Amino acid sequence: MNPTRPRVLVVDDAGTVRKYHRGLLEQAGLDVEEAMNGVEALERAMAGPPDLMVVDVNMPRMDGYAFLRAARAAHPLAAVPAIMVTTEREPRDAERGFAAGANLFLVKPVRPDTLGRLARTLAGLPA
Repeated sequence: MNPTRPRVLVVDDAGTVRKYHRGLLEQAGLDVEEAMNGVEALERAMAGPPDLMVVDVNMPRMDGYAFLRAARAAHPLAAVPAIMVTTEREPRDAERGFAAGANLFLVKPVRPDTLGRLARTLAGLPA
């Protein structure tokens, strides 16, 4: 990890998705940590708040909505930007995501340039 690069926590139960997002985000100049579910993500994020969180919805143990609600209730994570990236595409899914604390709601598959650009912007880097 490079201490001068923003840190992103990617939360998804699918290893292939985590790997794909890791590659895109690292190409965009961000350092990446991974978590397989909301419980693991909350533990990692509380130990050292990231600069950005990229969160799936459907995960075991704690889904993305519950994770974001818990993160927003925790002082060190309350203001960390979050992008929800999911296969859920109904308008009510996005409404639930924003209500839980997402700053952006994207439907998979996300264009590589879109995720990188938005992640850089939310992490405080020029797009």
